[in-house]
Amino acid sequence: MAARVLPLLLVVVVAAAMARAPTAHAWGKEGHYMVCKIAEGFLTKEAATAVKELLPGWAGGELAETCSWADTERFRYRWSSPLHFADTPGDCQFNYARDCHNTNGEKDMCVVGAINNYTNALEDSSSPYDPTESLMFLAHFVGDVHQPLHCGHVKDLGGNTIIVHWYTRKSNLHHVWDVNVIETALKEFYNEDVSTMIKAIKMNITDEWSNEEKQWETCRSRTKTCADKYAEESAKLACKAYEGVEQESTLEDDYFFAALPVVQKRIAQGGVRLAAILNRIFSGNKVQSS
Repeated sequence: MAARVLPLLLVVVVAAAMARAPTAHAWGKEGHYMVCKIAEGFLTKEAATAVKELLPGWAGGELAETCSWADTERFRYRWSSPLHFADTPGDCQFNYARDCHNTNGEKDMCVVGAINNYTNALEDSSSPYDPTESLMFLAHFVGDVHQPLHCGHVKDLGGNTIIVHWYTRKSNLHHVWDVNVIETALKEFYNEDVSTMIKAIKMNITDEWSNEEKQWETCRSRTKTCADKYAEESAKLACKAYEGVEQESTLEDDYFFAALPVVQKRIAQGGVRLAAILNRIFSGNKVQSS
């Protein structure tokens, strides 16, 4: 792939199921880190203090350092596997009653149910859940629900079974959206520096997307999160991600430049909305770490 040099703002503007396949990770470590690093910047002082009190010592006081924890623990907590996604029949819509269940038909076992569950756990001081783990699960799952292929099609496991070539490298459609688009952007435009890509996304939140940012975080529900809305958005975007893609397709510049702005905007939305959820949780509710 030929090297490309574009102005930072232009790049930004043009700009999985939890791995049912063992090699796939939701957003990849970099994507989850970016979601949570953006969220850190939107936390109120009160929420930031409460979050820091709950973080494990190894996080060094940074929420972003914990945001891939749920993937690293997926084999220890095998029950959590279906909580990373909410696949649909392919009709470009998410329906909670129809789509939020595991392979055994247990209801609420999907990424939307998980976001609602761990939000409730953090709001309820009598919850039996460990609050530190609840925070880390919540932060991760808010990232997951914004990755379009985490609300992909049931028949291909959110794109995991669709083998493609990302330029010259073998991949699958889910991995393209989890990892390949971000890796390519980091290499071509951001000098392999995640912090530079985060800075670019933040600039677009305050500039290009400034009129949308307040709408992203708005949630009028008093009894649950608006994660079903986020899943609905991803289901629609997933349908576009499948367009023109077949087994053994080679995806190059045309696909990359169409996907990159979607990926960057979903990372931005995930960060803003995670902060909004945490701000609401900790606005008057002190959750103490165990």
